[in-house]
Amino acid sequence: MTTAGPRPRYQATFTVLATGVAAYTLLQALVIPVLTELQHELHTTQSAVTWVLTANLLSASIFTPIMGRIGDAHGKKRVLLVTLGALILGSLIAAVATNIWVMIIARIIQGIGGGVLPLSFGIVRDEFPSEKITGAVGTVAALAAAAGGLGIFLAGPIVDALGYHWLFWLPLIMLIVAVVAAALFVPESPNLTFTRISWLPAVFLSAWLVALLVAVSEAPDWGWASGKVIGVLIAAVVLGGAWIAAESRAAIPLIDLRMMRLTTVWTSNLVALLIGAGMYGMWAFVPEFVQTPQIAGYGFGASITESGLILLPSSITMFLLGLLAGRLAARAGGRLVVAAGTVIGVVGMAILAFAHGQKWELYLATAVLGVGFGLAFSAMSGLIVGAVPPAQTGVASGMNANIRTIGGSIGSAFMASIVTARIGSTGLPRESGYTTGFAMFAGGLVLATLAALLIPSARRIAAGKARVSPEDEPQHAELAIVPGGTLIGDKSE
Repeated sequence: MTTAGPRPRYQATFTVLATGVAAYTLLQALVIPVLTELQHELHTTQSAVTWVLTANLLSASIFTPIMGRIGDAHGKKRVLLVTLGALILGSLIAAVATNIWVMIIARIIQGIGGGVLPLSFGIVRDEFPSEKITGAVGTVAALAAAAGGLGIFLAGPIVDALGYHWLFWLPLIMLIVAVVAAALFVPESPNLTFTRISWLPAVFLSAWLVALLVAVSEAPDWGWASGKVIGVLIAAVVLGGAWIAAESRAAIPLIDLRMMRLTTVWTSNLVALLIGAGMYGMWAFVPEFVQTPQIAGYGFGASITESGLILLPSSITMFLLGLLAGRLAARAGGRLVVAAGTVIGVVGMAILAFAHGQKWELYLATAVLGVGFGLAFSAMSGLIVGAVPPAQTGVASGMNANIRTIGGSIGSAFMASIVTARIGSTGLPRESGYTTGFAMFAGGLVLATLAALLIPSARRIAAGKARVSPEDEPQHAELAIVPGGTLIGDKSE
């Protein structure tokens, strides 16, 4: 049972959460522009080294909702410390890895750190004054997105000056500071929800995602019409159906399909899926594009550092617009801010697809994409938090972050398949592969805009929550502990 006590200043709590989120996102992003370097250093193949990124995204897809769920049940601070500890362990193993398999294991362990996002959102909901919650959630979301772009920019200078091992040592230092500060300054959750974890849905979720990504990744070599690809895709569909059935029957589902019926939740998650595909696609393939030697007829033969610099505008604009998203949402409504962000994203992705002959065009494109993603992600996080009861904050925000990661892994795999399927006489991918891939992401952002327009207004969300009866709420949210240790039914909002 949790008892009330003196609460520290919420500003200190926010600083700790921001440090943990930034370190996790940096770990995800730092390896993106240096995969070729890792391939050489770890003496492996191109197809194997891509799993350094893919394995991390898959692991995060599984553990993000799990850690959010455990945090709701056993205390967000306690689980936050475990999550940061997993990031520390994974970073330590990666920093000393000498072969590709140890590196992949380290990245899987780091994926457990995906729980830092839902746990942070839940702690903000518990600890912050009500008028500060939306802005704080938006800032954390913007920081997470911006730190990813910053990581890609910093990767080159770190590798050049210190070697690739420091891509993991530096975040490790940040994480040690964060875990000590969390133990000292982050208060324990005043509200707990009695739950247990349903592991079968987690198994099926990971199985169908692995099957889908293997099929998409290997299709250029196996052939899209080959028996192998068709067989693995059929397996992905069957396993996906088994996952839905397991989630529907689970007393405590991993991804709450009942919650997904809420219009605000499913529309925001669809937007997150599509934007996640575009954002990770931009991060992964803009560096590859600009690093391509000019002998291919495109590209700039850029260094790792220069290719990261081209992505820097996206980090700056993503963070700055993320900070403004809360104020804009308060004035214009979160739905319009999300829709505006996706429309701006369409413009930026179209520039990448059709106007990439000069470096300034790429700088412009990444800056515009940062504006769109910063607005959409920050406003979307506030909508999610405001649409569900406090006891479900960790689950709902974790689900949204999880779906964004799933979108990133699927989008990156499809982009890789498109680019590598078109090899020119020089042995390098043809320019048309990048054009088609970025155009695909632009089309996905058009769909995201349509989904954003379906998000209910804040007034409709409030009215809908007022009409919800206790029996309509998810069963695992019925019991909560409030300050003082009193067991009550969850009647929140």
